[in-house]
Amino acid sequence: MNGPSLALRQRSLGDPSAEFPLFPPLTRGCPRTSTDEIAYPLEITYDYARVDPRLFEQEPGTDLARWSPLLPPLEAPTLGEGGTPLVEFDGIYIKDESRNPTWSHKDRLNRVTVSAAVASGAPGVVVASSGNHGASAAAYAARAGLPAIVLTSADSPPAVQAFARAYGAKVVSVPAEARWPLLREVVDRLGYHPVSNQTVTHTGHPFGPEGYKTIAYELFLQLGGVPAAVFTPTGYAELLYGMWKGFVELRLLGLTEAVPRMFSCETAAGGPHARALATGAPAAIVELGPSDAYGIAGQVGGHRGVVAVRDSGGEALLVTDEELRAAQRDLARQGLWQELSGAAGLVGHRKLRRDFDGPVVCVATSSGFKDVGVGTERFPVLENPTLDDLAPDA
Repeated sequence: MNGPSLALRQRSLGDPSAEFPLFPPLTRGCPRTSTDEIAYPLEITYDYARVDPRLFEQEPGTDLARWSPLLPPLEAPTLGEGGTPLVEFDGIYIKDESRNPTWSHKDRLNRVTVSAAVASGAPGVVVASSGNHGASAAAYAARAGLPAIVLTSADSPPAVQAFARAYGAKVVSVPAEARWPLLREVVDRLGYHPVSNQTVTHTGHPFGPEGYKTIAYELFLQLGGVPAAVFTPTGYAELLYGMWKGFVELRLLGLTEAVPRMFSCETAAGGPHARALATGAPAAIVELGPSDAYGIAGQVGGHRGVVAVRDSGGEALLVTDEELRAAQRDLARQGLWQELSGAAGLVGHRKLRRDFDGPVVCVATSSGFKDVGVGTERFPVLENPTLDDLAPDA
C-alpha cells in the first residue's frame, strides 16, 4: 500500500506537453515555456494506474511517507510532519498546520524538497526566507545531515532567526533585493540545492507543492469526503495549488466526483494573484505596501495560484491587517493561537459571506510565536496584588 514513489517526470504548467525527467529538479522554472516576463512552474506526474486504492483507507497520521506512492522519492528522514487536527470553529473547520514539527505548514514542503537535495547528492540546502520556510528548511536539512544557508531580511522576526540558527543553519541578514541574487550564486558556485524561488514570477521548487497535497488527502479522511470550499492564506500559492492538486487526484482516482472551490486569501497590501486573475494574466508582480502579515505579503505571484483558483471556480480575496488581527484574537480565544498571516483563511471566509453546500475548511498555517514583536512586550509587576487584580478582562 505505502510502496515506493510512483512519480514519473516533471511537466510544465505553461504547456503540459513540455515534459522532463524527474531528476534533476528544474528549480528555475520550465526552460521551454518560460519567458523573460513569465516563469512557468513545473509539477510532478505519477503512474496513477498503479496506486493501491487502500492508500485512502488508512487513518490520518504523521509522517508523509504514508502517502509515498503519490509523492516524489522521500530520501530525507521524517520529523513527524502531517496528521494535523481539524478543529470545529463557528460552524466551519480550521485545519491547524501550526501543529507540525516547526509549527508551520512549511514542514510538508521541506520534507519533500530536502529529500530532493539528498537524492541529488547536493552538499547543502539554501533558502531565501524571512520566516517559516527558513526555519523549516533548516530543521529538515539538519535531520538529513546537510548544512543549510538561510538568507533572511534584516526586518524578519529575531525569534524566527534564532529558530533557524538553533538547527545549526548559517543565517545571514541581507537587504531584501540581494537575497535572490545571492541565493543563485550559492547554487551556481557552491552547488547547494535551492528550496525557494529563483525566477521573475514565482516557480519555486517543482517538488514543493507535492508535500502540500497531503493536506487534501487528510481532509478527505477527516471529513469522510472533500469539503465544499477551502480558504487558504496565500503568499506564493504553493500551499493553495498543492491542496488543489491533491483534490484533483482524488477525483482522478475515482474517490470523489466533487472537488472544492479554492479561495486565495492575500494581504490587501499586495495581492499579485488577485491582480493576475482580475486581468487574465498567467502571473503578476505588484507594488507592496506595509503589512505586518509578512508571511503572505509579497510582490511576486506565480501561475500556480491562478490555476487553482480559476480551475476550481474559486475567488481571490484581499484581507487587511485589521481584519487579520480580529480573526487572530477570535481564534486565540478558542485555543488556536495563529500567526497573523495564518488567520487569513478565516478572514477570507468572513469577507465572502457565502453559504456552501458542504463543509468549509479554513487552513491556519503557523503558530503565533512567529509574529513580529512577540516576546518583546513588557508587562507590569503587581507589587501588592489583590483578587480584584485577577478578575478576567472584559
